[in-house]
Amino acid sequence: MSGTPRRCGGGVGRRSERSAVVGENRNGYVETDPTGRYGRLDEVLGKGAMKTVYRGFDELRGIEVAWNQATISDVVRTPDALHRMYGEVSLLAALRHDSLISFHASWVSPSRLTFNFITDLFSSGTLRSYRRRYPRVSRRAIAGWARQILRGLAYLHGRHPPVIHRDLKCDNIFVNGNLGQVKIGDLGLAAVLRECGYACSVIGTPEFMAPEMYDEQYGVGVDVYSFGMCMVEMLTNEYPYGECDNPAQIYKKVTAGKLPDAFYRISDADARRFIGRCLVNAGQRPSADELLLDPFLLQSHHQDDDHCNTMASPPPSPLPLMNISSGDDEEDEEAAAQAERSTARDMTITGKLNKEHDTIFLKVQIGGDESSSGDNVRNIYFPFDMVNDTAMEVATEMVKELDIADREPSEIAAMIEQEIVRLVPGYKQHEYSYADDEDDNDNGQLNNPFYYLSSSPTTSSQGSLCGVGPPSLTEGYMSILRVH
Repeated sequence: MSGTPRRCGGGVGRRSERSAVVGENRNGYVETDPTGRYGRLDEVLGKGAMKTVYRGFDELRGIEVAWNQATISDVVRTPDALHRMYGEVSLLAALRHDSLISFHASWVSPSRLTFNFITDLFSSGTLRSYRRRYPRVSRRAIAGWARQILRGLAYLHGRHPPVIHRDLKCDNIFVNGNLGQVKIGDLGLAAVLRECGYACSVIGTPEFMAPEMYDEQYGVGVDVYSFGMCMVEMLTNEYPYGECDNPAQIYKKVTAGKLPDAFYRISDADARRFIGRCLVNAGQRPSADELLLDPFLLQSHHQDDDHCNTMASPPPSPLPLMNISSGDDEEDEEAAAQAERSTARDMTITGKLNKEHDTIFLKVQIGGDESSSGDNVRNIYFPFDMVNDTAMEVATEMVKELDIADREPSEIAAMIEQEIVRLVPGYKQHEYSYADDEDDNDNGQLNNPFYYLSSSPTTSSQGSLCGVGPPSLTEGYMSILRVH
């Protein structure tokens, strides 16, 4: 038998049949992978809805790595969670680029009932936390980060078929501070475009979502828009649309073509112009490859300059970067509101479940009267927290934030409750509370409304990705075990 260590690839296959070493063992590891190459330390680096990330060590290369771990019960609890985990691992295993988090191995630990995969470790954390830690950063450094991010996007968008990240933000970009290196990660929400050329579900972080995502048909340009919002945060150290109190206010500003207040606090005119190219209407947005040739990035590569921080110059005059609607002028808005009051519009409310967060994503479609064209239809999205929200509270917020004058809140609340009951049979308003969780029950489960749901994967809260739907619970889990 050769003395060369066995290389641990991306697949799990036979390795899933052997238990990893568990418990406190050699070198202080909590557990090791089946080959003994990777060891996990008892240090949590991050925790999300689906997985926990620990510090690990690769003995073959002598470097620290990120040990991503999800309990099998969490992964297979819902089709959507399974689909997201399967998607992230499958994509990571297939992608190789200097600006993307690298994937090294995956396996199942039967003794711990966990699914594990190894990726690069970035000890400096996310770009958002890194930027908060160091508020004074030069334009040259930020331009360097931008180039690396754009190269990663260009690689994803240039794949056949193209890959859309769909949730690009500074929280999903990771930093090696000693090298000035950034890489895109968290591909759990990415979509692979098939024959139709468009992705079809609304998903992501509202502050970074392009307006066309609300129309449920979009392409790779949504990542360019999100990149523009990342640039706003990198240059100002402010979260986009921080002036908004809720997703409804963000939706209203985004679909009206109004940029976040932080944008106008960027004092560098070249930077504002560069970001403006990312935030125009979808049809005018340049590709990631085209942005790499922008003078802002080329000039910044050869110069030292002032530091970028939150103490910027007074806001410049607004730039007409987007023209989503004609409601920017207050008089036009009032006239439109008066017109709406005179004619009742059709309204439908549908919902999609996000059982991981006890939330229903409500889609409110408001159309015109019988003489109106399809161009007047508005798609509006509201999260509904099954634990803390009530239908009347959400309906009242809709009426207030969206200037809905032709419907009473009670009428909208009734529509919301009807949709919730359709999605969650047996749901009754106001009957659930956290206090219920403290009550004893026979099966030891929480009295969460979502536990009454069937696990049948007939529907997906993420919708179809133009022909790429989620696997069934069994098929998807077995697909994870076959990743190479």
